[in-house]
Amino acid sequence: MELFYSASLEKGTTRHELIGPEAVHITKVFRKKEDDHILVTNGKGMGWEAEITATQRNSITISCVKEIFQPPLKYSLHLAVAPTKSKDRMEWLLEKATEIGVTQITPLLCQYSERKHIKLDRWTKILISAAKQSQRFYLPQINPMQDFTSFIASQRPVLLAHCQEGEKTALVRTTLQTDYTICIGPEGDFSSKEIALALSAGGQAISLGDARYRTETAGIIACHTIALRHQVSHL
Repeated sequence: MELFYSASLEKGTTRHELIGPEAVHITKVFRKKEDDHILVTNGKGMGWEAEITATQRNSITISCVKEIFQPPLKYSLHLAVAPTKSKDRMEWLLEKATEIGVTQITPLLCQYSERKHIKLDRWTKILISAAKQSQRFYLPQINPMQDFTSFIASQRPVLLAHCQEGEKTALVRTTLQTDYTICIGPEGDFSSKEIALALSAGGQAISLGDARYRTETAGIIACHTIALRHQVSHL
């Protein structure tokens, strides 16, 4: 059953109206009509199996058949990443990280950043689409771009993936936690000053493997490594 998104869907109600692009998508692309059933989530873990009771040009009315709650993951993962120069590669990272189960995303402005401006509206649409495709009832939180120095000062100690020489712990061998903040630098890597800043604030340098990866590849490896480790730990 296809999953759709409405941020205003509330627990305990029985009827709801979907308006705008999502309603058009349901009726025009999926060709849903009255009496058809769909899944709808508010992106916060709650959703409905719903019946379409009325359709109009730019809206549909649904009634709750069954309220559904999807348990959250056993961990939270905050991915802080310097956006790539290529919009397509960055959007691919956003999509795949959402499918894997990232909880929060913060774009970083670093010394060697190639992209200094982002379109949050565009990014949000990508996250919504990926969450629906992967049947996830949780929409990742997307934050405005933040200067790296300010980010480090505002966070708990981070796991910092960088390419410079020095002592590092393989991410696969780090201690299992319930909350992770992983920083991925730009294609020019973090500067020596930025690395020193993160480590002096209690951060831990990590390795994602022997190869040198593109920013978007490193982000996916980090997300997948954490997800897989927690899946294995519960077997």
